Amino acid sequence: MRSRYSAYVLGLEDYLLTSWHASKRPATLDLATDTPGKWLGLVIKASHAEGDRGEVEFLARYKMGGRAHRLHERSRFVREDGRWYYVDGELFEGG
Repeated sequence: MRSRYSAYVLGLEDYLLTSWHASKRPATLDLATDTPGKWLGLVIKASHAEGDRGEVEFLARYKMGGRAHRLHERSRFVREDGRWYYVDGELFEGG
C-alpha cells in the first residue's frame, strides 16, 4: 500500500498499472487530471493477510483548491507468484 501511495505522489502511472491486478486494471490512468493537487500523508489504520489475500485500511490526506481532504479506504490485495496486486477498494463515507 505504501508503494502505491508513493507512486500516486510521484505520478508513476506505469507502476500503478503494473501493481493493479489484471482482472480490475484500467486500460490507462491520467494522474495529471484525476488526482488531488498535493498529497499530504498516509496513515495505515489496519492490515490483515490470510494466505494469498489481504486487506489494508488507510487514510490518505491531500489538499486541493486550498482545502484539506481525506481519502479513507479499505483496499483488497491478492498475491500471485509472490507479488501483491491491488484488486479494488471500499471507500468509507466522509473520508
